[in-house]
Amino acid sequence: MSDAQRPQQTGPELTFVSLFPSLLNSNGDAENARVLARRAEWAGATARVVKVEDAAELPDRVDAVVIGSGSDNELEVARDKLRTLLEELRRWGTEGVPILAVGTGWELLSHGIELAGANGAPARAIEGIGILPGRAVPRGARVTDDLVVKTKFGRLVGFENHARDYNHAEASPLGRVLFGSGNGRDSGQEGVVMGDVFGTHLHGPVLAKNPGLADELLGRVFRRAGLEYVRGERAASVDEIARAARNQIAVRLGLESE
Repeated sequence: MSDAQRPQQTGPELTFVSLFPSLLNSNGDAENARVLARRAEWAGATARVVKVEDAAELPDRVDAVVIGSGSDNELEVARDKLRTLLEELRRWGTEGVPILAVGTGWELLSHGIELAGANGAPARAIEGIGILPGRAVPRGARVTDDLVVKTKFGRLVGFENHARDYNHAEASPLGRVLFGSGNGRDSGQEGVVMGDVFGTHLHGPVLAKNPGLADELLGRVFRRAGLEYVRGERAASVDEIARAARNQIAVRLGLESE
């Protein structure tokens, strides 16, 4: 059945929110919201992306939330913006609304970020908003390399670029590191998952490279909306391209293909 022939699912218009993308999109990670919306459309649903730069712009309906990564120079600005939605973030996290947070967006959801002193400046800490357990702590040197992770949603690939490890994450990891650093501190783990809140170092954007994770989030979105998620025909063909790209990375890194 072609996408043109696929019957539209009867149900609400699904709304995928990207929070503060002008501050939190340094690696294109805010575009994960667009990946979710497009795959939802391929599955026969009506969907839209809403970019929220101010709490007043928040739509009445929110089906999933994406928080991208930003500059360390604007950590406190981004944190203060997120604080204006603290009540909503807590509610979404307990009501089954998937939240995907990447890089510094994830760190800001934690209990805090410790910054190493540089160029004579003293070390300091930035309080997070406390949605997720753990905190970001300085590592010896910035890691900028490929990251490959084994998860129950399939193998995930992406690029990590961070100067901090993630410590004391008293929740389930997203997966086990096959190549790269991930959460660091010799944990062998990457990311954190607590209920419907997902944090990861994987840039890419992660959902474009790893449709298995996108479909996991969409399955939760559709069930909550009373819909059935079935991957569309267009998604199947696009996913083959993504799989080939992941395999190229795996072979280059000396890992087995999927």
